[in-house]
Amino acid sequence: MSLARLRSRAPSGLDAPPVWVEIHLSGGLPSFTIVGLPEAAVRESRERVRSALINSGFDFPARRITVNLAPADIPKHGGRFDLPIALGILAASGQIKPAVTDLPGEYLGELGLGGELRSVTGALPSVIAAHEAGHTVMLPEANCAEASLVEGASLLGTESLIQAAAHLSGSALIAEQTGGQRSVQPEGRCAEADLGDVCGQPFGVRSLEIAAAGGHSLLMVGPPGCGKTMLAERLAGILPDMSPSEALATAAVYSVSHLGFDSQHWQRRPFRAPHHSASAVALIGGGARVGPGEISLAHNGVLFLDELTEFSRHALDQLREPLESGSVSIARAERTVRYPSRFQWVSAMNPCPCGYNGDRSGRCRCTSEQVRRYQGRLSGPLVDRVDLHVRLQSVDPVALQARRLPEQSSAQVKRRVHSARERQLARAGSINAHLTHKELGLAAPLDSASRRFLEEAVRQLGISLRGHHRLLKVARTIADLENTATLREEHLAEALQYRPPDDAAPGQPN
Repeated sequence: MSLARLRSRAPSGLDAPPVWVEIHLSGGLPSFTIVGLPEAAVRESRERVRSALINSGFDFPARRITVNLAPADIPKHGGRFDLPIALGILAASGQIKPAVTDLPGEYLGELGLGGELRSVTGALPSVIAAHEAGHTVMLPEANCAEASLVEGASLLGTESLIQAAAHLSGSALIAEQTGGQRSVQPEGRCAEADLGDVCGQPFGVRSLEIAAAGGHSLLMVGPPGCGKTMLAERLAGILPDMSPSEALATAAVYSVSHLGFDSQHWQRRPFRAPHHSASAVALIGGGARVGPGEISLAHNGVLFLDELTEFSRHALDQLREPLESGSVSIARAERTVRYPSRFQWVSAMNPCPCGYNGDRSGRCRCTSEQVRRYQGRLSGPLVDRVDLHVRLQSVDPVALQARRLPEQSSAQVKRRVHSARERQLARAGSINAHLTHKELGLAAPLDSASRRFLEEAVRQLGISLRGHHRLLKVARTIADLENTATLREEHLAEALQYRPPDDAAPGQPN
């Protein structure tokens, strides 16, 4: 037999289309050719496979070797095809008995020169797709931890080419693992920052609780040192624990990213805080291989943009669509890739270049024109997508020590947030921030007094239609925290505290 075929996968975003690895041995001068739109790392498989076969004690055929990765129009990258290519050469040359043309299952793994198997990126989406197709997957043992997250998946964890070949020959079978039965435990949980550490910012803590309960975006404006970053870092700790489906979706994003699967924190909601020098590609995603950006790495978690006005306006404006849709499409000449990006957006900024405009300390020396230009770095449509605008003041340490009150811990707030979200999911199947216009009308009934109050507020403050919807969503969340079915005036009044008029600067009080 001189022909062998094996199945593999070529990740494209979070999809993993099937790829047939075809190996043909023919007469003629010895050569080793790989076709089927391979990139540089795939073409380099020739040298890795040759060395791995020889160092594993196998014969490398002195024949014309042609490897076809089909279909030819899908780009192939990485070293994941090393294992199927090597096994295909062994099968085509008769070194694997019994001889079969089509080897069962699917295969992926990168080979070292000594024949050992190394982990590959994007293993989790490949295993998900293979499981849906009803196939067993042979993969590096180092990837079995993330692959075992797929409930019911059939896995063959392999450490070397010798072990893989022995299994196919039937001389030494590899014990099959079933996804979902192998517990992937964190190697050690880091102590989460506790909300009880925040002192003297009750308004900020309250806004953080509302944002967590309804999944609302939050913008904090205040002078340096008032606790904006401290509050933002504690948001992930008061969010409800991820469901198994959310954890799997988030793990899949990290599996295809340059960060890889995080065995220590995969069960925790991600918290991403990119530097303000980050480019649009770093935030949204893209690059030569179209990888996920920060908004996708924050999927089901928190995206914190500190020093918001220092970010490129071009980069920030690209957040508009993902904030509404919960996903991002990245189009390139040869393909379009879609990544999930359902994140909770939290941001912080100073009110002016010196940072003290409107602060009770009176230290600001900026002119009104400087303040206007500084706050004008944010586009109106982007600011309009913020649900909660919070203006924080600096904390007097002397006064704080004189009348310090016991602070609420993250565990206490998390219980209230969890209860509020349970009410939202039971009512509409979604948290308040993601409600459609029709769903919002059913979820936020108003009595006559509340309706008149809302109409007057909208008219006086000049709130846009999007702002009106976001105001109702915030009020609905406040009512859920109180376990109230109908919106009352006090709920709307509190929500208005977090909604500046449309012609006001970000964080400017009404």
